[in-house]
Amino acid sequence: MLDIKFVRENPNIVKENIKKKFQDKKIPLVDEVISLDKEIRDLKLKGDLLRQERNETSSLIGSLMRDGKKDEAMSKKERVVDINKELVDIEKSEEEKSVSLKEKMMLIPNIIADDVPIGEDDSKNVEESSFGETIVPKYEIPYHSDIMASFNGLDKEAAGRVSGNGFYYLMGDIARLHSAVLAYARDFMIDKGFTYCIPPYMIHGDAVNGVMSFEEKENMMYKIEGEDLYLIGTSEHSMIARYKDQILNESDLPITMTSYSPCFRKEVGAHGIEERGIYRIHQFEKQEMVVICKPEDSDAWYDKMWNYSVELFRSLDIPVRKLVCCSGDLADLKYRSCDIEAWSPRQKKYFEVCSCSNLTDAQARRLAIRYRKEDGEKEFTHTLNNTVVAPPRMLIAFLENNYQEDGSVLIPKVLQPYMGGKDRLVPNNK
Repeated sequence: MLDIKFVRENPNIVKENIKKKFQDKKIPLVDEVISLDKEIRDLKLKGDLLRQERNETSSLIGSLMRDGKKDEAMSKKERVVDINKELVDIEKSEEEKSVSLKEKMMLIPNIIADDVPIGEDDSKNVEESSFGETIVPKYEIPYHSDIMASFNGLDKEAAGRVSGNGFYYLMGDIARLHSAVLAYARDFMIDKGFTYCIPPYMIHGDAVNGVMSFEEKENMMYKIEGEDLYLIGTSEHSMIARYKDQILNESDLPITMTSYSPCFRKEVGAHGIEERGIYRIHQFEKQEMVVICKPEDSDAWYDKMWNYSVELFRSLDIPVRKLVCCSGDLADLKYRSCDIEAWSPRQKKYFEVCSCSNLTDAQARRLAIRYRKEDGEKEFTHTLNNTVVAPPRMLIAFLENNYQEDGSVLIPKVLQPYMGGKDRLVPNNK
């Protein structure tokens, strides 16, 4: 959410930013919030003047009574009563308009970085750099669900009977590999100085509205029927919301956390649920990284965070590239974002495995997360998030890039301690 003062003083910049995000239908919101803001400020001023008049009138009543001017004193009392009634109406109107203002402000997208590529959708995202040699072996690499099936490691049919489409059972070595990758990612981030955390998997509606746009909420979040609780779509949601309505000390920043959680997503929209494999599903597990920092440090943290993703995937012998997200592919709270995509030798192309975002103070304003500077001044923090690993999607890249002609899968050295010392997985039929 933007600062209303910024919108008030820079309406053309805000409108141009909306155009860059191809959301022209939101342009009228700028004038609407400026008008509402003026009405609220006028009501505040009127209320302050009435309270001042009430205080002065109340003080005068006692003097009039002592001087025997009872009729004049009664008239002043009636005026105080009228002022109180008027104040009730003013305060009610101010509250209603303030709620409306916040709702409209939350629909206006965050200002994007100057160097964000301009484009309408993800087809206009720009490859900035690649890491590792992309190899396509001479032998055929099966579809990822078929690789898993060769280890008796995947059962979507039973999951469909139990839970419906978009769910899965992982078993045996594949399930162990899934857990090993998460454990390795956890330790990788701890070694980078991040604090490990397991957060709540359900959060209140006000926390949801604080961490994401209304459109994202509708398309992603599962609500618990009859309760003000939502299943998280990523641990970033509850990790950032942990600091809701808090004033932090400058000396406590940056706060760097890496969190594990299951994630639940409706996946409403163009992508939908994948029928055959486990690339896009309703439930998965993820290791996340989250940073809360001072505004002047967020760009540097953004670069550190996406580089951590590259380092981790390369340590698992997976080639990756950095794809800069264009303006139309940025969620409303994002200042800048990039995807780390892993190489698929089967498809001969890259696919997304991590998403790193700098949201500047957009989340912090919604959640009222501030810090106190040494001089006592309070300022909103910046927030950032990035995927460490999100299996089972990450397993697709792992299995394809480590798949051998005999059907076995090599285990990189860094992962072997988490796999009981195994250096390869061998299919059940071998």
